[in-house]
Amino acid sequence: MKQPILQVRDLKQHFPITSGMILQRQVGAIRAVDGISFDVYEGETLGIVGESGCGKSTAVRSISQLHKPTGGSVIFNGIELTTADSKTMLAARRDIQMIFQDPYASLNPRMTVRSIIAEPLVIYNRRKLLDPPLSKLEIEHRVEELMERVGLSKVFKNRYPHEFSGGQRQRIGIARALALKPKIILADEPVSALDVSIQSQILNLLSDLQKEFNLTYIFIAHDLAVIQHISTRVAVMYLGKIVEISEAVRLYDNPLHPYTTALLSAAPIPDPVVERNRQRIILTGDVPSPDRERFGCYFYDRCPKRMPWCSNHIPPMFKQGENHEVACWLYDKTRDYQDVSMEEAEADAAKTNP
Repeated sequence: MKQPILQVRDLKQHFPITSGMILQRQVGAIRAVDGISFDVYEGETLGIVGESGCGKSTAVRSISQLHKPTGGSVIFNGIELTTADSKTMLAARRDIQMIFQDPYASLNPRMTVRSIIAEPLVIYNRRKLLDPPLSKLEIEHRVEELMERVGLSKVFKNRYPHEFSGGQRQRIGIARALALKPKIILADEPVSALDVSIQSQILNLLSDLQKEFNLTYIFIAHDLAVIQHISTRVAVMYLGKIVEISEAVRLYDNPLHPYTTALLSAAPIPDPVVERNRQRIILTGDVPSPDRERFGCYFYDRCPKRMPWCSNHIPPMFKQGENHEVACWLYDKTRDYQDVSMEEAEADAAKTNP
């Protein structure tokens, strides 16, 4: 059986809400990520999609330990990252790199392109973490190779970020991420700030690099078409939870969770006849605040198929065939909850969580 390169279990990232100017005390927490679990396999692309604010970017920053998780486990190549010391974490970060959302803010404006791409090589070389060590000339050659590989001429290496377009800046960010020859790249909405024509170029570049270097991606986006184009598997997030995860083709052809169905129905279809005749699912209400602890389904407030049972019971992930899981009580094959009244649901919840 194929072993995952990355295992995430019950990952939580809660940001404290404090009160008081001098003697601060915690009065609550923003539950940005509230217990997500998934595996990532070598050479695949796991796309994570959901509305803005659902916790996608926080999840990848917690995986990379840019945010120290509140709870849960992140195991990369057998190493538990959440408890790793600084030396172990430094070595692990060589294999885990990020491409950031904003190509304008993620590059130091005072550094040349050469310095930006070379920086990770210089740091790891200085700490004797590169095998074999690189000379200054070898680092220079590596920078030029990376620039050419991402579609930038090496003659631009002494220019500054402000002299490049948004798409070119993102190519610089990709080159920097590739510098240490990582195994997995966390791409946090890498094309959302770019024009549509440039988006396709960057997506094609990422696909080519994946094949060439056997890269593994976790790809964050809120654009469903982008996720469909690049992903092997897709995880759908809502309010800090994964509500459905499946192979990309199966999820787009047969979405199961009510939220996934509504999300896909909102995506425009290029065919005007199909677009005119299809039925959209309009969700009522607003996304609840993530500062409230929830004891039932996170989608209960907006779900068109909600049942009394859902209000006070958090659904686990139910398997629906190979590589398809959904967090919805409608898919529990052991019991039908349609006829359970609110009184019965509350009584059961009181026994389970006194």
